[in-house]
Amino acid sequence: MSINKVAVLGCGLMGAGIAQVCAQAGREVTVIEVSDEFLSKGMSGIERQLGKMVERGKLDAGSQAETMKRLHGSTRLEDAAEVDLVIEAIIENIEEKNKTYSRLDRVCHPETIFASNTSSLSITQMMTATGQERQRRFIGMHFFNPVPVMKLVEIVRTILTDAEVFNTATEFAREIGKVPVQTSDRTGFIVNRLLVPYMLDSIRALEEGVASIVDIDNAMKLGCGHPMGPFTLGDFVGLDTTYYIANIMFDEFKEKRFAPPPLLKRMVLAGLYGRKSGRGFYDYSDPQNPKPMNLL
Repeated sequence: MSINKVAVLGCGLMGAGIAQVCAQAGREVTVIEVSDEFLSKGMSGIERQLGKMVERGKLDAGSQAETMKRLHGSTRLEDAAEVDLVIEAIIENIEEKNKTYSRLDRVCHPETIFASNTSSLSITQMMTATGQERQRRFIGMHFFNPVPVMKLVEIVRTILTDAEVFNTATEFAREIGKVPVQTSDRTGFIVNRLLVPYMLDSIRALEEGVASIVDIDNAMKLGCGHPMGPFTLGDFVGLDTTYYIANIMFDEFKEKRFAPPPLLKRMVLAGLYGRKSGRGFYDYSDPQNPKPMNLL
């Protein structure tokens, strides 16, 4: 089957990015939000991002206009009724997701594929909110932030996902300019399964006095060729997000390597979330010259 019409649930940072790349790739996209306020904010953000691309010479004005014409905003789930693919990018809360999927299952036609952009929650658990036939057409499509820039998409299958659906989603990711990797529904998928323990080990090394924040960051940048060190990365991702994902993974696997270190817990409790809160492992009072925090 081909995917020509897409609905994206949520127009926050991730949802807006997903909607943008789908529309740029020639798909008709319906973006659904819970309120006109959130919808307007998200759609304006997409228009700004496209405008920046025009300014940088990465997109011409005609393509920008055509992309915006393919984007349609709504606050009604019913407007997803006739799409080929629904990509959900709402709050990372399993109860809210399941309520949404239960409603969508009654709204959408039987052939519609359901996909969640979750980074850590169980696709199988979400799938159970729908009927048996829909469960065969349920997958994960985990995009990375910022979506218009990051090439990777993790395509996640459950033990019930139909092979044709899995392959259709994989090909669709290629068609919108992404590089898909296929994986199974195990907590963390590929990237977080490997990345989160690395980030947590970095915090343990700091706690144990192995080296300073700056020296650990520099060691991993210059010694391993990483674009940024683990503490800079943690501040970029959000330490509250890292803590949340780590707890989910520890609950699943009960392995020490997934357990959040005490320092991370204390930082989250103190509101030190990273760049978005202005302080994390670094103080971003001067964003161009962040200073390491004294945390121990």
